[in-house]
Amino acid sequence: MEYDVLIVGAGHNALVAGAYLAQAGYRVGVFERRDIAGGAVSTKEIVPGYQFDLGGSAHILIRLTPIIDELNLNAYGLEYLELDPLFFAPFPDQDSIFIYRDIAQTVDHLDAKFPGQGQTYQRFVDDWRDFSLVVRDWFLTSPGPFQLGKKMVTGPSSRLNWQKAFQQILRPYGDVVASYFSEEKIRAPLVWMAAQSGPPPTEPLTGPFVLWQPLYHEGGIARPRGGSGMLTQALQRHIEAHGGTVHLNAPVEEILVEGKRAVGVRVHGEAVTARAVLSGTHVLETFGKLLPEAHRPPGAENVRVGNGFGAIVRLALDAPVEYAAHPGKDARVALQLVCRDTAQILAAYGDYMRGEPTRDPPIVAMTFSAVDDTLAPPGGEVLWLWAQYYPYDLAGSAHWDAIADGVADRIIDTFETYAPGTRDKIAGQLFQHPLWLERELGLYRGNVMHLEMSIDQMFMMRPFMGMSSYRAHLKGLYLTGASTHPGGGIMGASGRNAARVVLKDLDRKRI
Repeated sequence: MEYDVLIVGAGHNALVAGAYLAQAGYRVGVFERRDIAGGAVSTKEIVPGYQFDLGGSAHILIRLTPIIDELNLNAYGLEYLELDPLFFAPFPDQDSIFIYRDIAQTVDHLDAKFPGQGQTYQRFVDDWRDFSLVVRDWFLTSPGPFQLGKKMVTGPSSRLNWQKAFQQILRPYGDVVASYFSEEKIRAPLVWMAAQSGPPPTEPLTGPFVLWQPLYHEGGIARPRGGSGMLTQALQRHIEAHGGTVHLNAPVEEILVEGKRAVGVRVHGEAVTARAVLSGTHVLETFGKLLPEAHRPPGAENVRVGNGFGAIVRLALDAPVEYAAHPGKDARVALQLVCRDTAQILAAYGDYMRGEPTRDPPIVAMTFSAVDDTLAPPGGEVLWLWAQYYPYDLAGSAHWDAIADGVADRIIDTFETYAPGTRDKIAGQLFQHPLWLERELGLYRGNVMHLEMSIDQMFMMRPFMGMSSYRAHLKGLYLTGASTHPGGGIMGASGRNAARVVLKDLDRKRI
């Protein structure tokens, strides 16, 4: 066998798993079809002098894990830059609010603008801090009933009133926010941030998407210096420093199976063998394309990918953004939640359900060059405008190749009402619509979370029942990535969890 563990794809979860396995002394080979490692956590110079992230940008969830320390990624070139304030929300009447890393500072700021609402925010955080820590622990655990049950009776879980908690967990997150806050200018950014997981504010059983708000204060928000892809570059260097190999421009054509055991892959027509195969690609790629048809598990074809999700305009600017509501640098440091009110989110989702690109998009704007001068030339700015909701399948005869320019212009025009003059500063741009995301990053139907993040496809049901423990149905075949628990986002928990399962099986010589 050429490797102990062969990894399909070089997304960040796959690289996290590979780093743990290589660090444990196993021979690791990673095979990636693109010319750069990282998948949707990668950075390239798209416009001369400007570094563009190609996928996830804000590093939040991974900061709640021990991954950076356990793998000592700082020694491999990873340097995080803290963002504080965490969030900035401008409004059309030129009012605005901030959410800071420090809760007391946030409470004072909100109370000064809306008397009593700051204290309500303190109560909201206090009510749900323990629950948010439980969610974090769940994310770092294989999602079996025993493991999750154990977490529910130990640590922060032991302090929770679960009867009260479930009353909110079962509610739509829009209703949870409304039950606490009377001021729409506080409701809107909280609801909009919760909507980043995908489901609309009215969907039942989505309360946790907003109830982990205390985690933002716990771990903060940060950026790797040099771009989001510096995380995955550090992971690649870690693997190689521990004897592993990352093969680029090396698309896996097939997972090789003997009997009921995965024994390797085929790349460029050649067989590469291993004791174990860990697939970090989309579950439909793994089971629908890479496995021979006779060995595909029943149920894989029934996973719900959804119909697109969001779209992002990435802009190279020759001068910094200036918000009418707050022209200072603090606004550019924070994640900018450009959402007028909750009704705007619901209207955007209504357009999406009709198969139409939203006409009035809520936006998350990101200007990371405010804290990282390596991303743009002197005096320049990089600006990302993530907007929702955008269907992959469009109504009627519309096609993304035909409407992309107009949709990108609408997103920019919407942002322009909050930051006048932005359009005049554009030196170059990239528009990543759902079809682009599928073509270039392998995100089926443009869903950045791989599969819908609804309760029927989370925890023990992700990607589907019987396949949630990172072990696939064939001996020696394992899964990681956003298709598995805990889902999408830059966290690395799936990679860490999967590595622990593979290591246990290797140590016990089960494979």
